[in-house]
Amino acid sequence: MSDLPVFDRDYFIQSLYDGAYIDTSSKLFEYFHHYAREAQKITAVINQGYHDPVELRQLMSQLIGEPVDESFNLFPPFYTDCGKNLHFGKHVFINAGCHFQDQGGIYIGDGTLIGHGAIFATINHELDPRNRGSMTVRPIHVGKNVWFGSRVTVTQGVTIGDGAVVAAGAVVTKDVPPNTVVGGVPAKIIKHIELKE
Repeated sequence: MSDLPVFDRDYFIQSLYDGAYIDTSSKLFEYFHHYAREAQKITAVINQGYHDPVELRQLMSQLIGEPVDESFNLFPPFYTDCGKNLHFGKHVFINAGCHFQDQGGIYIGDGTLIGHGAIFATINHELDPRNRGSMTVRPIHVGKNVWFGSRVTVTQGVTIGDGAVVAAGAVVTKDVPPNTVVGGVPAKIIKHIELKE
């Protein structure tokens, strides 16, 4: 890792895509803290005072490092400890108090609605207490027109299919099939959604 460029975003994101193991003594671990501090500065602005939708989209674009669509809508406060690996489709709505731990990549499809206080976590720590600070990352993929109730938690490596509903308070640890309603801890299928012709 000694040849790793200093805070090169593309290299950082590619390393995560490649399934990098983040040891506490590695240069990549320094990247985590660099982008966390950057995210704290931007989210502090997002979460302070009132910003109209245009201003919020500009701030979110600055946070993630690419433009968000003009249909994107956010109700602050919003929290992330990276921001550079967030990817939003069109007509995405994020309600107040959500936490996105996006180092592993969070991909939110078109038309998705995210309720109050949802948590998306792409990081896991080592179980061995002697190396607990080291991490692995895996992405979260959300399809189109998914609805998350309040206080949902989605863990790393999960894919949620198009049209799914995640009930309030659910903890999602496994993939969710399209057009299903899941709930509980851990989340299980409650029912299948019948689509009207």
